Amino acid sequence: MTEKSIKLQDSERIDDLLSHDLKIIQSDEVFSFSMDAVLLARFASVPKRGRVLDLCTGNGVVPILLTTRTQASLEGIEIQPRLADMARRSVQLNALEESITIHEGDLRELVKETGHAVYDAITVNPPYMPLNGSDLKMNNHQAMARHEIGCTLEEVIQACNRLVRNGGKVSMVHRPQRLGEIISLMREYKLEPKRIRMVHPRAHLEANMVLIEALKDGKPEVRMLPPLIVYNEEGKYCEEIMDIYYGAQPAQRTTEGGL
Repeated sequence: MTEKSIKLQDSERIDDLLSHDLKIIQSDEVFSFSMDAVLLARFASVPKRGRVLDLCTGNGVVPILLTTRTQASLEGIEIQPRLADMARRSVQLNALEESITIHEGDLRELVKETGHAVYDAITVNPPYMPLNGSDLKMNNHQAMARHEIGCTLEEVIQACNRLVRNGGKVSMVHRPQRLGEIISLMREYKLEPKRIRMVHPRAHLEANMVLIEALKDGKPEVRMLPPLIVYNEEGKYCEEIMDIYYGAQPAQRTTEGGL
């Protein structure tokens, strides 16, 4: 399907994902993905085949990016109808209907439709912030994307526990300030953290993102990966970030988490 045949709503635009000629429908008023989604799509370990689910999928950026790394059947679930529609149209825009299915619905209820333990891997970029007064100052789309209105962190992790198979992997991007809570909840729901990587805007600044991957019913053993630095001293993207956005050398590409 061509760009001209995709109907855009008010405030929407089509952006280039800078990888494999992929494109995405965005809206500053409704939803625009940021670096955390791109890093998650690169960090996550995904099987070559099987079934992979992206929770809180927004406009579908993570499953769209994952098509460059796997032949698995990809699915995304989004509770906001407007965002789910954007995701579906983005899938159509890239002619990926045979690879990606977008569900509109509540991730807490998805298990009733799919059954337990049906996914080989799950990715999730959940709302980062608990409810507070600031969410009332945003429009509903932005508030739900940033604050735990539609689901709490515990509900997200509980859903992962129900949906991923034993031995399957769950990959999440979140704020470092909540890492202790994330690890505690993952272990409570039988998701054992295996890989953790901190993301720093600059080498001398504290981390502002954390990438964490857990194994369902895994044994306790976690690897702390080297920090990922976004900008160098000149204020330009570091080489690894450039590879993530614009493509690493073919020998570096793999279905396993590459970060």
